[in-house]
Amino acid sequence: MVTTPVLLLLTTVVTIRPFADSSLHSSMAASAVVRRLSSAPLHDHRLLRPFSTTGSESTITVETSVPFTGHKIDPPSRSVETTPFELLSFFRDMSLMRRMEIAADSLYKSKLIRGFCHLYDGQESIAIGLEAAITKKDAIITAYRDHCIYLGRGGTLVESFAELMGRRAGCSKGKGGSMHFYKKESGFFGGHGIVGAQVPLGCGLAFAQKYLKEGTVSFALYGDGAANQGQLFEALNISALWDLPAILVCENNHYGMGTAEWRSSKSPAYYKRGDYVPGLKVDGMDVLAVKQASKFAKEYALKNGPIILEMDTYRYHGHSMSDPGSTYRTRDEISGVRQERDPIERIRKLLLSHEIATVSDLKDIEKEVRKEVEEAIAQAKENLMPDPSELFTNVYVKGFGVEVSGNASDVSFGADRKEVKAILP
Repeated sequence: MVTTPVLLLLTTVVTIRPFADSSLHSSMAASAVVRRLSSAPLHDHRLLRPFSTTGSESTITVETSVPFTGHKIDPPSRSVETTPFELLSFFRDMSLMRRMEIAADSLYKSKLIRGFCHLYDGQESIAIGLEAAITKKDAIITAYRDHCIYLGRGGTLVESFAELMGRRAGCSKGKGGSMHFYKKESGFFGGHGIVGAQVPLGCGLAFAQKYLKEGTVSFALYGDGAANQGQLFEALNISALWDLPAILVCENNHYGMGTAEWRSSKSPAYYKRGDYVPGLKVDGMDVLAVKQASKFAKEYALKNGPIILEMDTYRYHGHSMSDPGSTYRTRDEISGVRQERDPIERIRKLLLSHEIATVSDLKDIEKEVRKEVEEAIAQAKENLMPDPSELFTNVYVKGFGVEVSGNASDVSFGADRKEVKAILP
């Protein structure tokens, strides 16, 4: 049974900086900030703050909802520094992700999205908190619940919806679908459909980073359902031997594909699973806790090698769109988590309690987010499907593999092709 204790936002203290602008804490100035955020040019439908930034605003120190729990390591402080701008951006970006996933649910039921589709609503604070602590030079690789991770890496709503609907403008040219989002230029390496297979790849990314002396890290995300995979432990072992800057992040939403963690794992304390590798348990529904833990893990990994982060989180939808999500857990449990631990509502309370924004301001942001998602869907629908010839592209590295020979007018595909030749390296 998943425990869902009431987790409150506890102590908040405003620290004094010589450049602090105290006017940001007045209701009028805060409203202006919100309006400025909402009216920013967002024609490409990107997140407000896709990567960590620094600013000259007043700093707020917030204590995390619950303490961190460490395995073979002293946990970081519960006191997390943030700013009014960052809190506002957290609220807007997580709201955008939530609305995108709700819209994807509707598109799937309308049969505009086909195949597998795994939604991230409830877990948005992991994607956002992670980005707040790193840069796009750091690498992220994940499993098939990847839409929001892609958005956090700097992808756009149009690219996301186009990919989901199999259109040319999609981030993988409409050929990957829900499970295979990708954005190499921003350090996002997928979107992988094979359970646990992304973890060795993530450790390989960390090997490259250390070999090239880049001073960056790789985050390999996986779920509690993948935590018992043998390849995970093999990859962790060699990462520890070579002190690779690999951070394994277990997004523990407690049910895998529908099996409760206590039924599938003898030891569901996944942050301890590294044995000789240190670990940290984090409230994955608290975006500031995720930010603090990710920053701590990056600093540790660059100096010492791998570390495991277990993000205690919860998915509101079923495992995939074929799973109603209510046969192995009660509706009361789901609504209880929404009421007590929802990551967006936590930030809403902080914004209101610090008078950074009003109730009306936040509703305006949510309306703007809804409109933005609707516009992105409309644009994605107008995009064309890939040409049938695209079935044969991006299969081999260009210049290698099997190619059709002959005149362009004679070229055909499939069983009708006239001649093929193998070009080897």
